[in-house]
Amino acid sequence: MDVIVLGLMLLSLTIWLGLLCFWGQFWRTDQQLEVTETQLESLPVVCAVVPARNEAELLPTTLRSLLLQDYPGSFNVFLVDDRSTDRTANFAEGVAHAVGKPQQLHIISGELLPAGWSGKLWAVDQGIKSASKFAPDYFLLTDADIEHDPGNLRRLVAKAVQEDLDMVSVMVRLRCESFWEKLLIPAFVFFFQKLYPFRWVNNHNNPTAAAAGGSILIAREALERIGGIQVIRQALIDDCALAQAVKRSGGVMGDKGTSPIPSQGRIWLGLSSLTRSLRPYDSLATIWDMVARSAYTQLNYSPLLLLGTLVGMPLIYLFPPVCVILGAVWGSWAIALTGLLGWLLMSFAYYPTIRFYKCSPWLAFSLPAIAFLYTLMTLDSALRHWQGRGGAWKGRVYPNSDNL
Repeated sequence: MDVIVLGLMLLSLTIWLGLLCFWGQFWRTDQQLEVTETQLESLPVVCAVVPARNEAELLPTTLRSLLLQDYPGSFNVFLVDDRSTDRTANFAEGVAHAVGKPQQLHIISGELLPAGWSGKLWAVDQGIKSASKFAPDYFLLTDADIEHDPGNLRRLVAKAVQEDLDMVSVMVRLRCESFWEKLLIPAFVFFFQKLYPFRWVNNHNNPTAAAAGGSILIAREALERIGGIQVIRQALIDDCALAQAVKRSGGVMGDKGTSPIPSQGRIWLGLSSLTRSLRPYDSLATIWDMVARSAYTQLNYSPLLLLGTLVGMPLIYLFPPVCVILGAVWGSWAIALTGLLGWLLMSFAYYPTIRFYKCSPWLAFSLPAIAFLYTLMTLDSALRHWQGRGGAWKGRVYPNSDNL
């Protein structure tokens, strides 16, 4: 028995060493939009598209932050009221008048959701079509729960223009205030970065593609090149689906005209320390529903990938601390020390994310318990899908959504 346990622990340890050394340095948090201040040499026309369904409570803060961007170029906001019942449109108008920007805000009444579309993407598509009359160079796709730093748009545009990028996206700082948020939200970001290492995403020669839907700046030409939002109209994880479509489509020649057309679209994904989400996840149930909504989709609805997850997650995350306990009970210091080394490696990997979210350093050692909860959420996501309850959000259910 000792030999089997030690062998499995060595396998877990080998996996962690491989992740830390060869998996795109996913554990680092240095891919940040605000790291380097950039100056704009040109002023592209930008239109923001905000799908809003019953967001009246947050709009006085979030819409205000969007209208008060310090971007010096032409900028208009198209808010699509997705058949709200809480007077979202009225609140939006009030915010625009309060900040003296009524001419910049355009409110669109959302049409009835057609078959084959997710509610959010149908709203985004309507907003893009309305905004197209301004012939924008870029669309800013953002959520109604995002409070933008005043310089967020300026930095996004500068990044896109100076590096000839088709799409720039930032994972905004998620709310991390309650006990459950501090315990589980940094891990959500950690697991996302592990699934899509940002350095790989930002490498134009690497096929890995991902984005964060809270703040996406996409070039109009890139959106037209992939065929518009309709090509991902059923995607439940729409941000990553959009990134994959753009990166696969092939890029465009930069303004200087000295570089050949790249084989893949040019995208960039990073973290934001200033722009943040106000969406509260102050209970285990709310975080559980958020993860379970799309976890099985991320596995492409594959029972084999689900089985691999249910086996791999305990081996990688739970086995090291279990081995520490077993080794101490059995008097096997080889098992205990090997388990402790594995636990320390995963804590080392998790610590930068914990520090980014300004949580207690001791939470880095809680990753095994957190991973156990996320494994249960993933299993529940599969059960919901099989029961026809997958993808529930904002009063709608998308059981057959497909992440492209």
